[in-house]
Amino acid sequence: MKALVKATAGPGLELTDVPDPAPGPADVVVRVLRTGICGTDLHIDAWDEWAAATVRPPRVLGHEFVGEVVEVGAAVTGVAVGDLVSGEGHLVCGTCRNCKAGRRHLCARTKGLGVHSDGAFAQYVALPAQNAWVHRSPVDLDVAAIFDPFGNAVHTALSFPVIGEDVLITGAGPIGIMAAAVAKHAGARNVVITDVSPHRLELAREVGVDLALDVSTATIADAQVELGMTEGFDVGMEMSGQPVALQDMIGNMAHGGRIAMLGLPSVEFPVSWSDVVFKMLQIKGVYGREMFETWYSMSVLLQRGLDLSPVITHRFSYTEHDKAFATAREGKCGKVILDWDGS
Repeated sequence: MKALVKATAGPGLELTDVPDPAPGPADVVVRVLRTGICGTDLHIDAWDEWAAATVRPPRVLGHEFVGEVVEVGAAVTGVAVGDLVSGEGHLVCGTCRNCKAGRRHLCARTKGLGVHSDGAFAQYVALPAQNAWVHRSPVDLDVAAIFDPFGNAVHTALSFPVIGEDVLITGAGPIGIMAAAVAKHAGARNVVITDVSPHRLELAREVGVDLALDVSTATIADAQVELGMTEGFDVGMEMSGQPVALQDMIGNMAHGGRIAMLGLPSVEFPVSWSDVVFKMLQIKGVYGREMFETWYSMSVLLQRGLDLSPVITHRFSYTEHDKAFATAREGKCGKVILDWDGS
C-alpha cells in the first residue's frame, strides 16, 4: 500500500510502498478515506527538537482520519466490516489506575497513533477496536476526518458550563475556531476570539463569534467595552500557547472565572498568580479527548446542526502531500484534508 512515511531522521516525508497492516486479535483494519493534517505532523515533517526526541523512523504519520473497516480481529465486538469510523489517536495502556477507573484520557502511558506507532497517512491503518468511533448517523467525510481535533475543541469548550456566559478564546487556529462554534451552539452569551491573523479571524466570523479581535491593533479590554461588559469574562479557553495570551486572559477574567488551557507553550513564562488567587480563578489543563464522552458529544452536536464546514478550507489528493503540508505550514488556512480514495 501507499503511505506517507518519515523514512529517516531528518526533514521531509516520503510517499512510498509499505506492507499492508494486519490486525491483532483486538484490532481493526480501516481503509482510509480522508485524513487531516495536524500540527504534530508538521513538527515531524520539519524534524524539530520534539520530533527528533519522540519519533523513531521509519514511521507512517497521521492520526486524524476517517475510513471504512475492512477487517476485524478475532476478539473484536461492536465494530464490524463495513462500518464507517473515525479514530481516537491516543492509545492507552488499559491497566493503570485511571484506565481501570474509566478515565482513559488521564492515562500516563498514552502513546500516539502516527507518532509512536504507524498511523493513518496510508491507504490502510490498523488500530485497537476500542479506538474506533463508529459513525451511526450520516456525517460529511471531511468533518469525520477531523474528529480528533474537533474533540480537542469540544473537550475544551465544555470543560465548564457556558450557557449564558461571556467566553474568551485566545488563538483562532482551527481548534480555537471549532471551540468558538461549540460555545455559541451551547448557549454562550458573548464569544470573543483573539488572534493576529486576519485570515483566521475571518474564519472565526464565519462560525458566528460575536467578536473576532485582532490583538495587534486592539486589546481584550477594548472588547469588553464594545460588548458592554463590566465584570470580565466568565470562561476562558487558551488555545494559542502564547505567554501574553494567558497573561491577558487572566487579567480580563471575572472573579470566580474558569480557564481551560489547551495551548501548549514552548517556553516557561511568568503568570500573575496573585490575580489567580485574588480572583479565585480555576485553571484546568486539557489534553486530547475524554474517551469516549467527548466523542458522543461531538456526534450529538453535529446531529443538532453544528456547522464546521467553514473550518475546512483546503483539500488535496494524498499524492499532493508536499503542497498540502506547505499550505498547512503557511497558516493561511483552516483544516487541510488529504483524500486517499480518489473521490
